Amino acid sequence: MAPQVERPPLEAWYMDDSDDDQRLLHHLDPKQYVSLDKLAELGVLQWVLDADNYEQDPELAKIRQERGYTYHDICDVAPDKLMNYEAKLKSFFEEHIHTDEEIRFVIEGSGYFDVRDLDDRWLRIWTKKGDMIVLPAGIYHRFTLDTNDYIKVVRLFVGEPVWTPYNRPQDENPARIEYISGFKRAEINGILAH
Repeated sequence: MAPQVERPPLEAWYMDDSDDDQRLLHHLDPKQYVSLDKLAELGVLQWVLDADNYEQDPELAKIRQERGYTYHDICDVAPDKLMNYEAKLKSFFEEHIHTDEEIRFVIEGSGYFDVRDLDDRWLRIWTKKGDMIVLPAGIYHRFTLDTNDYIKVVRLFVGEPVWTPYNRPQDENPARIEYISGFKRAEINGILAH
């Protein structure tokens, strides 16, 4: 049996609209935290896994099998580890969607995934060592490092890797339409009380 990972789950909150350094916390005043249930309503999934033994972690193996993640690689994001660091970080922080899920498992360091809620407000999700996050296809999002300036992630994919970002606006993109349609179906069925 795999050892339990002892640490709090993801932290998430609504962001201010300040133009200060993107690596800062950007809390509202007063702070407005977001529950994991709220993230799940948006289609964001999360797990806390064993980052030190991820290659032998049966929980990760189970998730990979159940969700069809057949390919992975490792990406280091830091000034001294990523070619064209400044340009890459700037492109990661451009608001975009993907036509496939974005799956990231943090094995070292930390960083922020920002996602839009249904009212187009930014939510900041702070991912740290051991966090695995899945952003659904079609959700507007972006990524940046925090002030530690370092993250190492396992990137997982269904089949061949696809890294193509589609910068906003993408409201006519089939992945975006499908993402929004899921909420409309849920509202019709009385599942969401938005």
